[in-house]
Amino acid sequence: MVDTILLQREVKKSGLKYKYIARQMNLSPYGLQNKICSRTEFKASEIDCLSKLLSLSTKKRDAIFFSGVLTDSHETGQSDKAG
Repeated sequence: MVDTILLQREVKKSGLKYKYIARQMNLSPYGLQNKICSRTEFKASEIDCLSKLLSLSTKKRDAIFFSGVLTDSHETGQSDKAG
């Protein structure tokens, strides 16, 4: 799940307009808003593009896009290893 508040903060900090960001990602402004608000999911290529546009560090990118995923598997003790 996307950390909407942190993502919005990074967009504001970048000074870029949502319309410009959406255009760079080949999305409509409405489509981008749906993704930011977690109504639809970001594709990996969109996360990569947005990370570059906003100059996000790997740590910041992970905090925005993957914090729930990483936390959930860590808390349950599950790993990606089979067996």
